[in-house]
Amino acid sequence: MSVHHRSARFLHHHPVAQVLTVFSFWLIGEALVRVLGIPLPGGIVGLGLLLVLLAMRRISTLSMRRGAGWFLSDMLLFFVPAVLAVLDHPELFGLTGLKILFVILASTALVMLATAFTVDRCWKYLGDRKEREHA
Repeated sequence: MSVHHRSARFLHHHPVAQVLTVFSFWLIGEALVRVLGIPLPGGIVGLGLLLVLLAMRRISTLSMRRGAGWFLSDMLLFFVPAVLAVLDHPELFGLTGLKILFVILASTALVMLATAFTVDRCWKYLGDRKEREHA
């Protein structure tokens, strides 16, 4: 068995390795942003690079599925520092907080609508493409 197959098999079966892989793409993105002076967050650049590699099928989605699931299931832990920061600013519990809450709710609704629209269009595109292939 080749080294590539052994490493791919290891990555498929170990969620911790998958999380470390995602983390390494984040670090690569951070390095690229700092070296090239790109005006984007390093995490966005790194995950964009990962997305490109997934789209080109250079990395299998099975290699990331469990790790991504872990990140999504424990997403609340990433927001604990933000909640503690809000407690340090009592002015957020008044009119300013209501304005911010409105912006958060409205932007969340818009993101959800845009995501639903995009998924719907992609689903229809893939369905039409399969119908053409079978015809």
